[in-house]
Amino acid sequence: MAGHSHAKNVMHQKGKSDAKRARMFNKIAREIAVSAKLGSADPSSNPRLRAAIAEARANNMPRDRIERAIKSAQPGALDNANYEEVRYEGYGPGGAALIIEALTDNRNRTASEIRTALTKHGGSLGESNSVSFMFSRIGQIIFSASAASSDAVLEAVIEAGGENVESGADGHDITTSVDDFGAVRDALEKKFGAPQSAKLTWKPQNLVPVTGEAAQNLIKLLEALDDNDDVQNVSGNFDIAAAELERLVS
Repeated sequence: MAGHSHAKNVMHQKGKSDAKRARMFNKIAREIAVSAKLGSADPSSNPRLRAAIAEARANNMPRDRIERAIKSAQPGALDNANYEEVRYEGYGPGGAALIIEALTDNRNRTASEIRTALTKHGGSLGESNSVSFMFSRIGQIIFSASAASSDAVLEAVIEAGGENVESGADGHDITTSVDDFGAVRDALEKKFGAPQSAKLTWKPQNLVPVTGEAAQNLIKLLEALDDNDDVQNVSGNFDIAAAELERLVS
């Protein structure tokens, strides 16, 4: 598994327990609330909120939970925490570079928890921009395989100005430049409906193979980060062979 697929993909190998599903819903709800607070509470005029709601629906999040998350961002709401976006950078086992993106209402708490998780599993927290130079910032848009045929998606991506598309049984994974992300997302949404996911992310310029004990510790680290309510996304430059990944998480 390549690290530019978010760490939650590792978790799919282990299935979704009720506790993990609850944490996932909490993370999505936080993104919905922040999106609604930073922009409009109307998804039709707020692309980031539309993307968050699309991700919620793709993960079978109940409608009332989505609506509560939007309402929580409104002035006067009882649960109106002030979340801010924070990025942490560091290294995991095997020399894997990691970028950890969080939404937090307490920077000191989140930094301490992430540092502890990294240290416990053989990693270390670095300074700002200590590893981001190893990545490219890109736009990523994901549609389900049933949204359209691979030929139709490819044609639409080329027409919209996207950079690349990879289609398979799991869906259509489209990448764009940061500057073109909004225009490509809007063009594809008009053709195929709301995507499962649409966000800016980090793509590693090169991959570092991680094997053996280091791979096992890296997976434990990713699990620990996934269990942290503040952590929204983890990107890395690691590559764990499919056979080894299946052995380690089975």
